[in-house]
Amino acid sequence: MEYMGDKQYWDEKFEQRSDKPLNPEKSLVENIKYLKKGSVLDVACGDGRNTLFLLQNKFKVTGIDFSNKALQRLERFTKRNKYSVDVKQVDLTMPDSLKNIGIFDNIVINYYRLKKEQIDNIKSNLSDIGIL
Repeated sequence: MEYMGDKQYWDEKFEQRSDKPLNPEKSLVENIKYLKKGSVLDVACGDGRNTLFLLQNKFKVTGIDFSNKALQRLERFTKRNKYSVDVKQVDLTMPDSLKNIGIFDNIVINYYRLKKEQIDNIKSNLSDIGIL
C-alpha cells in the first residue's frame, strides 16, 4: 500500500503552503454541469480548492478532512470571500467515519481512496438519484 502520510505530515504540508488556495481540480471544473444543484460533500477536501469552486457555483458544501490545519485554511479562505461552509474534522481511516456525516445531493472525492467498506456504505450519504 502506498504511504499517504499521517496527520502530522498533512498538517505540516498545509502550514507550508502560500496564503492562496490552489486551483480547483480540472475534472471537477469540466464536469460541474453534471452535478445536481444543492448540497455537496467534499471528501478529503484539504484546504478547499474544490470546495471554494463549488461555493462559487452556488452549492451548499460540507468539507471533511482529518487535517485541522487544512480546515483552518479553508475557513480563512471562505471568510475572505464571505462564503458559508460546514467543515468537519473526520478521520477517514476509520471504517464508519462517514456514518453520521449526513445526506447530500452530490459527493466529490479527489485524490483519496476510500476503503471497500466505505465505498459499500457511501450510498447511504446520497440523496435519491444523488451523484458520486
